[in-house]
Amino acid sequence: MSDEIKILKAEVKRLKTELSCLTPSLDLMLRRKGFNIYKKNPSGDLLIPDKKYRGEFYEKLKKYSFRIFLRDVIKYQDFFTLEGMTKYTTEEVSGEYLDFLLKMKISEQTGEGYRLKKLPVKSFGETLEWFTARLIRDGLQAETAWGVKFRGHQAGGDYDLLAKVDSSLLYMEIKSSPPKQIYDREVSSFLNRIDDLVPDIAVFFVDTELRMKDKIVPMFEDELKKRYGRPITAERLVKELFHIREKIFIINAKGGITANIRTVLTFIHHKEFTIT
Repeated sequence: MSDEIKILKAEVKRLKTELSCLTPSLDLMLRRKGFNIYKKNPSGDLLIPDKKYRGEFYEKLKKYSFRIFLRDVIKYQDFFTLEGMTKYTTEEVSGEYLDFLLKMKISEQTGEGYRLKKLPVKSFGETLEWFTARLIRDGLQAETAWGVKFRGHQAGGDYDLLAKVDSSLLYMEIKSSPPKQIYDREVSSFLNRIDDLVPDIAVFFVDTELRMKDKIVPMFEDELKKRYGRPITAERLVKELFHIREKIFIINAKGGITANIRTVLTFIHHKEFTIT
């Protein structure tokens, strides 16, 4: 049975690759909408190792606890100690992660502690965008771009991640901060970009395992009520994954980023194939 599953997975991958070749590229999809990419895939704040270590680093980033650890390392990038990095993990796990950063040549020893070799790094955001783009590219055989900027459009700022998934355009807002540090203006900007770009799928992703229902979902409902003058509620998809009118999705990282995106896509495909 396992051999049959492997064969089926390989066939699905082959068919997705063929379909990708038969449909317009991400760049062409955007240009047909009147959006010409000005900048994409920035590296100024990107915290990744040299190419020979990159695969191993990418695999480690799949662990939520490592991403939280790295976020704290960036916060205290000038000087940190092992003891100061145990807020979210045990000292044993923090020690393992610190050794890994030293091996990757991302951190170095300084005095009685450690620091990042690349300084300064403003936030974990750009690295999380790079990582999520690669997850979608590898897991869904989708063409991706992160940190995308356009000129001459109403909605400003970056589109954190854009992807061509089969023949659909996906826009994903990626938040590396915990929910308590996300504000209504960020939800408003996300909705403005949706109105401007009109993607097929829009995802608001918060890299947390905390509940979305406590703060993030109510912010969306409040903002939508302001815009349209009537209540528009977010419905639960599963667990802490929500959708608004089957077009806008609010997700967290619990259960895995790729798995949650797949849940969204599966939901959309099932909705598209209905017999009424």
